Amino acid sequence: MRSLVVDKIASVALATDIGREVRISPDIPCEEGILIAAEVLNNKSRYNTLELTSGRMAQVKRGDIIVGALGHRKALFGYSGHIPAKLDAGDVIQLLNLGGVLGVCDSINPNQGQPFDCRVLGVVLDFPYLGERIGVPARVGTQLQSQSSTLDVGGVPVVAFAGTCMDSGKTAAACAVISRFRHNGLTVDAFKSTGVALRRDILAMEDAGARHTGIFSDHGIVATTADNAPALTRKLLQTLADKRPNVITFELGDGLLGAYGVEAILRDAEIRNVLSAVVLCANDPVGAWGGVRLLREDFDIEPTVVTGPATDNQVGLEIIERCSKVRALNALTHGAELGDLIQTGLGIANPNSETLS
Repeated sequence: MRSLVVDKIASVALATDIGREVRISPDIPCEEGILIAAEVLNNKSRYNTLELTSGRMAQVKRGDIIVGALGHRKALFGYSGHIPAKLDAGDVIQLLNLGGVLGVCDSINPNQGQPFDCRVLGVVLDFPYLGERIGVPARVGTQLQSQSSTLDVGGVPVVAFAGTCMDSGKTAAACAVISRFRHNGLTVDAFKSTGVALRRDILAMEDAGARHTGIFSDHGIVATTADNAPALTRKLLQTLADKRPNVITFELGDGLLGAYGVEAILRDAEIRNVLSAVVLCANDPVGAWGGVRLLREDFDIEPTVVTGPATDNQVGLEIIERCSKVRALNALTHGAELGDLIQTGLGIANPNSETLS
């Protein structure tokens, strides 16, 4: 065990409350969520920032000592990688995402270039025993998953935002709707249910007006899968429903077809039964058509509205509405109308009893 001063602590380590001076050990368990200290070995001109525990994005450069977490990633438009079976101090692994997930990179995306290589210095230690200097490997998250028997949101309406793939406008749409709900006097809580640890999206939801937010990494999960995503979503739904908002919104990271568990969530009967509205975000009209068909035929879900880049102009709007028979609205240019459409469909009146405008 030795002391080490680190330059940057990734947001994935937020719940651990570690400081800039940490104690590290060379005895590294190769498990998801284990916090690792590492030295950055190269410079990059693209995809070269790290989200800190403050939520700020900081540029990473060669020589930086960072703290991140072991995890896997299977991203369509980013790096993909896995947790190594064995890891020793001095080994080289890669930084797989902006939130600080570390692993062995299997596949790159040309738009991001090669990933940051990081030399492992050791596992970060936590000292949970008051008055004793007995260190244990620090892990992501402080809350354990609860396997409650029944999901009961108490009648709180739930709006889900699903996409055809990454970067299909889900967060922008969720934020536009949250903002409109807040302008209409509603109390909104929000969360992100799938993806790889990165707080940027829920911070944007907070900026839009969400009262309470959550993300799967709060519960010790670095990257969701079909195995853990439904339980995490039920936990996040129940946690926010117990706070009695007027409405809950949540974003399903990645796409309807992906590796992060979106399909497993939508096939979960308990979750599907509490969904009051589903917003589909799509990059193009063909994706919108296919996404609507998937929701209807594979999950027995009728989408409320389609948004995303596919709706950026009138041509896309007309094609989607004609071919999919679903209302289409652009979240960036008609955010208020999008929010009002969903609120009207939910049957929620404004607390001030004024009609929606």
